[in-house]
Amino acid sequence: MKNKIITEIIAALKCNNFPEVEISIEKPKNKDYGDIATNVAFLLSKKLNKNPFDIANKLKDELVKSSLFKSVEIAQPGFINFRLNIASIVNHLDTIIKSNKNYGKNNSGKNKKVLVEFVSANPTGPLTVGHGRGAIIGDTISNILQWNGYTVNREYYYNNAGRQMRILGESLKARYYELLNKPHHFPKDGYEGNYIKDIAKKLIDEHGEKLLINKDESFFKSQAENYIFEEIKKTLLKMGLNFDSYFNEYTLYKEKNIYDVIDKLKAKNLIYNKDKAVWFKATDIGLQSDRVLIKSTGEPTYRLPDIAYHITKFERGYNLCVDIFGADHMDAYPDVLAALNQLGYNDKKIKVLIHQFVSIIKNKKIIKMSTRKGNFVTLKQLIDDVGSDVVRYFFIMRGMNTHLNFDLELAKQKSENNPVYYIQYAYARIATILKINNKINFNNAKLEALNTDGEINLIYRLIEFEDLILKLSIKLEPQVLANYLFELATDFHKYYAQNRIISNNKMLSAARLKLIVAIQIVIKNGLDILGISHPEKM
Repeated sequence: MKNKIITEIIAALKCNNFPEVEISIEKPKNKDYGDIATNVAFLLSKKLNKNPFDIANKLKDELVKSSLFKSVEIAQPGFINFRLNIASIVNHLDTIIKSNKNYGKNNSGKNKKVLVEFVSANPTGPLTVGHGRGAIIGDTISNILQWNGYTVNREYYYNNAGRQMRILGESLKARYYELLNKPHHFPKDGYEGNYIKDIAKKLIDEHGEKLLINKDESFFKSQAENYIFEEIKKTLLKMGLNFDSYFNEYTLYKEKNIYDVIDKLKAKNLIYNKDKAVWFKATDIGLQSDRVLIKSTGEPTYRLPDIAYHITKFERGYNLCVDIFGADHMDAYPDVLAALNQLGYNDKKIKVLIHQFVSIIKNKKIIKMSTRKGNFVTLKQLIDDVGSDVVRYFFIMRGMNTHLNFDLELAKQKSENNPVYYIQYAYARIATILKINNKINFNNAKLEALNTDGEINLIYRLIEFEDLILKLSIKLEPQVLANYLFELATDFHKYYAQNRIISNNKMLSAARLKLIVAIQIVIKNGLDILGISHPEKM
């Protein structure tokens, strides 16, 4: 619908020999001003140096000729307000049904490649609920971009080297010795979770006491890494999440990419040595403080490989790179982007999305968690407890900048209080109606029979879906879609409670069947983007 209106405005511009401008149309907050409004006259006034009210009136002379509009009105100082023809609104149901599973898709991102990096948890333990939020945000954004025609690559970046992995190996070795009643030393800041003991038991089942001889921490590290990473992949699959590629940070060391970064920054006089460490002169380019890139121990901080990793993204030819990070990356990513900019890369091609932490609420109390101490709720446990659909919806129903409280009691409810159940129930209710009335032919239904405020408002909301998906490719805020589906389900349930879909009026019954078919299509497509199922029965 939006594209149709813009097409009519463009035609009016051409008829008046007005120059092309970027046309924006919005729904007025006050319904008294009409269904749709545009400020195009103001944009033209700047180019033509003429009064926007006069320009608007000239455009009106052409726009009133369109059958799309019931009326076109000009409001001071030059807004153009449209009231849409009811026929053009209800006939959009045919467009939705004809498009079916493709309704909402567009080609705005055609021939553009996007890399979406998310989760990126190192294999030191199971995925936690915090990782889960990033996983669902990343996967949903990937789906949104695909619906807008982009070619999307989902990538998982991880590190299997460094201090934390060394401690992981030491932790597993200590547990292995402990379970065999042998002298052992558990490392300081070691990983205390039961999953380490589970891996140790597995090693005993496979090797017995053979690993007591000539097996150092590197062997135990690789065993722990392989086991944990396989469990991570299994957990992601439980949510229907597959990655197209995995990138190991170790590659950046092996290929000497990190040292190339140092050399290039040094050539720009942005590197200096202090206290046996290598520093990035971030203050020289406007940042608040300089940053250590290589510690006095010779180990790089995570900023350095992150810079090198992002360079590989540019080298792989992506038009856009989306990074999904937890709040603990808030301080680091501006340094990475600044360094990339200094090295000649367009940091505007990188979109960084930061999500806040997750708290699990049980019996109205927050469950205290610590990954290192092993006191945490794993993502797998959460999925097993409440189901993948609920986990996916709850993780994105709030803006990513908002701290998320995951209420376990609410998540388990099968009532209108549980938003994902409420949406799925709308879909299932329509499926039941259609199954019972499958002999009614609604293909040639007279849609002018749909004229109540409830019906028109429902159709308006269905029309919004196309524009919503397009906007989300820019905003990348998946909670907007989650909330849209809840509002659509609410409108449908309210309409169903107040109106009989099937009645003695055959013409009205056929039209209302067509309406609910269109509603079902939009709910299904929206849930598909969110990665949530749409059962026929509930």
